[in-house]
Amino acid sequence: MLAVVGSTHCARSATPAGKIRPRPPDGPAPTMIADGSLQVRLGYPPDAKLLILNADDLGLSHSTNAATLTAFDRKLVTSATAMLPCPWFPEVAAYARSHPDADLGLHLTLTSEWRDYRWGPVAGRALVPSLVGPDGYFYADAAAVVSHAKPEEIEVELRAQIARARSLGLEPTHLDAHMHVLYRSAELFGVFLKVARAYKLPIRMGRNDDLFRRWLGLTTPGEPIVDAIYSPGADVPAARWNDYYVKLIESLRPGVTEVFVHLAFDDEESRAVMGEHTDWGAAWRQREFDAMRSRAVRSAMERYHVILIGWRDIKGLM
Repeated sequence: MLAVVGSTHCARSATPAGKIRPRPPDGPAPTMIADGSLQVRLGYPPDAKLLILNADDLGLSHSTNAATLTAFDRKLVTSATAMLPCPWFPEVAAYARSHPDADLGLHLTLTSEWRDYRWGPVAGRALVPSLVGPDGYFYADAAAVVSHAKPEEIEVELRAQIARARSLGLEPTHLDAHMHVLYRSAELFGVFLKVARAYKLPIRMGRNDDLFRRWLGLTTPGEPIVDAIYSPGADVPAARWNDYYVKLIESLRPGVTEVFVHLAFDDEESRAVMGEHTDWGAAWRQREFDAMRSRAVRSAMERYHVILIGWRDIKGLM
């Protein structure tokens, strides 16, 4: 069996919002809409195995940007989502302006989880006071957002992040949520869905896990939803990182799968931002980068006839 993977990037006291269990090779095929599977709608045959490799947290730091954009240029990932409130987003925007075909979405951000490296709302604290804690920054964990944030102020902030991205030259191809905060309650997900529909942007969803599956009833027929979504969790031993991805690729079924990764270099900046935190820390992110360029992982994609696509392909269905 493949290891259980966490569905949420978490730091310090944050806890995963859900767990995703990769299917073993002999597991059941993903649930698909009859005669309208996503891979067929995208123009591929029913037995096609399509894979999105999305890099989360772009803009978090210069090290994150360097690793992620290197992966982009080497075609090691197919898409990424950027964090507007973070100090290094302008570097991402510059890349977007010089690479207009880059498949870049937004990692909508309502939390600020690192102890010594913080950020706050793009809309301004005066407009969204329920989104910040006593220190003036976003709350550190998803539970605090659910407890304190007003839905109408969340909508203001999400729209502000999208507007800021577009004004700086990044036209997003898709949306997801940092630490998966926007999937933590019906109210939050409703705001997320409303904003995504307003901008005609697809969002991260997956039919294989309760974190996402419980909100499928709020979507409408025809909205593009991937069949499965995975990411390694803290239970995957560091020495088995490549094995995790190889096994995952071996287990892919026909349909569209998203794997989201967190890339950065294990350098002085990353260690300063993330401290000695092991889960989703500097060494973790370096392992992710190394796995994406691993010959074993790339060979597995070729051996099992995996077709890499990006979120821009799915946006075309909107």
